[in-house]
Amino acid sequence: MKIGIPKETHVGERRVALVPESCKKLVNKGIEVTIQSGAGTDAYFDDALYTVVGATIEGDTGALLGGADLVLMVQPPTLGQIEQMREGAMLLTSLLPTHSLDVVRKLAERKVSTFSTDCIPRTTRAQSMDTLSSMANIAGYRAVLIAANHLAKYFPMFMTAAGTIFPAKVFVIGAGVAGLQAIATARRLGATVVATDTRRAVAEQVQSLGGKFVGVESEEDAQMTSGYAKELSQEFYRKQADLIAEQCRANDVVITTALIGGIKAPKLITEEMVRNMQPGSVIVDLAATAGGNCVIAEPGRTVVRHHVTIAAPLNLPADMPIHGSTLYSRNLTAFVLEFWKDNQFNLDLEDEIIAGALITHEGQVRHEPTRKALEGGEG
Repeated sequence: MKIGIPKETHVGERRVALVPESCKKLVNKGIEVTIQSGAGTDAYFDDALYTVVGATIEGDTGALLGGADLVLMVQPPTLGQIEQMREGAMLLTSLLPTHSLDVVRKLAERKVSTFSTDCIPRTTRAQSMDTLSSMANIAGYRAVLIAANHLAKYFPMFMTAAGTIFPAKVFVIGAGVAGLQAIATARRLGATVVATDTRRAVAEQVQSLGGKFVGVESEEDAQMTSGYAKELSQEFYRKQADLIAEQCRANDVVITTALIGGIKAPKLITEEMVRNMQPGSVIVDLAATAGGNCVIAEPGRTVVRHHVTIAAPLNLPADMPIHGSTLYSRNLTAFVLEFWKDNQFNLDLEDEIIAGALITHEGQVRHEPTRKALEGGEG
């Protein structure tokens, strides 16, 4: 099997889908790996590092994509890149298929078998392939650094000759991987942290990291077996809005990470809540790629509204390209090797991981939410 790694073309993307350490593992299994020249440069992995572990360097994008049995990418391919892939090839990337309908349509037309890492089932067996968690961990960490950079206060408590400076107060909305890492990082910097989530089961995790959990008093719980949060009643959300408004007023920093079903960002922070925050406060909206949790956040921009700084970054893992690439690469390599049997990739359509991650195959869109979105239904 021939694996091809093209250079990422998405604006601001500095990661590469395969780093040399992972490349070596694949080559040692008898897999041919070809890297587009310069694909790893922005992540500080030069071509020479790949040739040392047995990879081939290819300068021409068309030759690389046309000769690959399996293409590994970080971002969705462009329509032009898809056109250069051979029919029947495979693609493994973070596609976010319901947000990339034109790309999905083109992949189906080209009869490319496409696996989207964000659709891999969140099971124990698939943990090593979970790019969402790997990248969310980086995002949670970076979010706190962004907040600390913009906040006109110290994060930790300082006792000085001029008196005591009390620690900053941080409120984290959503205690998934990104939220938990944000809690841990803020605590390491010395802030006091309060967190909320619609899943009561995460309270213990918040507390184990030194945060205080606050939640809505209700019999409802958003926990699903998939690990994602589901939608709840309007009464629950009314109570939740009151809680969030109270915490926004009381804290210096608000970090939002809330998603429903892993793809939909509920609007949790209203403009009135922002207006009532303390001047100089900071919001970091990590749900910006799905539209944002704050109604006045501007995805991809940092703005000041009502004396509050609102940052809505879109691709924080790309800001840490060495570790972002390394973790992502390990996830993809785990996926490939899980199905590498008898010197070939075993495309077992009955396997739960393959079935969950497979978006297009043999000219058809197999992922039901994406198929419904393409047909004009809800994605």
